[in-house]
Amino acid sequence: MIPVVLTNIFYLLSALIRCSLQGPHEERLIDDIFRQRKYQPLSRPVADEGNAVNVSFGISIQQIIDVDEKNENIHTNMWLNYEWKDYKLSWNKMDYGGVESIRLPSNQIWTPDILLYNSADEDIDSKYPTNIVVSADGSCSWVPLGLYISSCAIDIRWFPFDDQFCTMKFGSWTYDGSKINLTARSDAVDLDTYQINGEWEVLEVPAVRNVFLYECCPEEYIDITFTIHIRRRTLYYGFNLIIPCALISLLALFTFLLPPDTNAKVGLGITILLSLSVFQLIVAEMVPSTSISVPLVGVYFACVMLMCTISLVVTIVVLSFHHQKPEMTKASPFVQKYICGWLAWLLRMSRPGKAPSAPTLFKKEPLDAAETGTGSPTPAPTADSRSPSATDPVPIGGDAAAAAPGPTPPGTENGRRVLRVRNELKCILTELRFVTRKLRDDDDGADETNDWKFAAMVIDRLCFWIFTIYLVVATIAIFFSSSNLQRVVTGN
Repeated sequence: MIPVVLTNIFYLLSALIRCSLQGPHEERLIDDIFRQRKYQPLSRPVADEGNAVNVSFGISIQQIIDVDEKNENIHTNMWLNYEWKDYKLSWNKMDYGGVESIRLPSNQIWTPDILLYNSADEDIDSKYPTNIVVSADGSCSWVPLGLYISSCAIDIRWFPFDDQFCTMKFGSWTYDGSKINLTARSDAVDLDTYQINGEWEVLEVPAVRNVFLYECCPEEYIDITFTIHIRRRTLYYGFNLIIPCALISLLALFTFLLPPDTNAKVGLGITILLSLSVFQLIVAEMVPSTSISVPLVGVYFACVMLMCTISLVVTIVVLSFHHQKPEMTKASPFVQKYICGWLAWLLRMSRPGKAPSAPTLFKKEPLDAAETGTGSPTPAPTADSRSPSATDPVPIGGDAAAAAPGPTPPGTENGRRVLRVRNELKCILTELRFVTRKLRDDDDGADETNDWKFAAMVIDRLCFWIFTIYLVVATIAIFFSSSNLQRVVTGN
């Protein structure tokens, strides 16, 4: 037990001796910088005040945390990279035990006051104050990390097949170009350590150095502007917005295939219209409230809602046609000739036993009075007309001798029998006329009702094809107007 304890004590003392051999040189160097040289962190590290400090600046994007379209800002996790030379922090390595670099707190030495101009964060500058690596030749390398929220103008015109360009403008807040010469470390941002975002794809992040003259100040100020070019991944929106909307819009077409007797055509149309309104509200919550442009998917929803609204109106007209009665409204020649005739032929529709063709339609004369109902209608039978009359003709048939008037005296038995048969025949004839007239009127009414129902079927079929073509053309025209979707389809 005792040898083990002694061994541990020996290793501990050896480690302390080794640390003490290196520690005094670094400690002496730091003491010389701040006490002997009396380093002043408020003054620029230049030997001549007329010279500018050359500062190289760059960023490394680690992650895009969120793109808030509603508030038009982007939240990123970045590493900043500053490099400059401070001649007051240089030393001879041989005088300090070969120490090549030291780490100093950022608040103890001079640092460039480079800020994010378009910051949308309450703290403005949210980088973590890490230490600065100072080399023996005075080179300073500072790599702080931070979570930045910057403003980003969102263009929603092609949503959800859109590209966004978010700029991050970095520059000195108080030093103009004659005091700090700010340059970019590279023409593009390093994305080797970037963590892939599920919603956005980073295409490129170029860096541009700008020299700008503000109205407030006569000096020129330098900034480095990084443009983050991102593209939205559309798989989520395709499965959760576009495909459900397309399927619902297809249901609107099937309202024209439902028979009017089901009494569900109007209910289905209203349900589809309400469903599309819900999707429209979801899109409105995703995009910023702007009147500059309308999102692409919003235009599609508006076109589909317009189609559903018109289809609902047409459905009401179809139901009105279907439930028309002859005693209420008679079918006009326009309905019979153009809707039940020409339009039905164009749509290849016909009633059982009737197959109109183009030549017959050209040669077909106007319907006669009995078919169109334009002639003098046969008056309905009344109680007087049903009673026997002396003026009604008596048909000759059967026992002609009994029915025809003869010399038989009315007072005899044969005369009374003939008179009774005559009166019975008159009553039967009157009833036959009434039944025949009733059957004819019923047939005319049934034909009139069938004309209205057939006209409703023709209008339904016509609207089905019109709205099908409209939906296909509108879908292709709207979505393929986006260049991103065209690239996806063509594979470029």
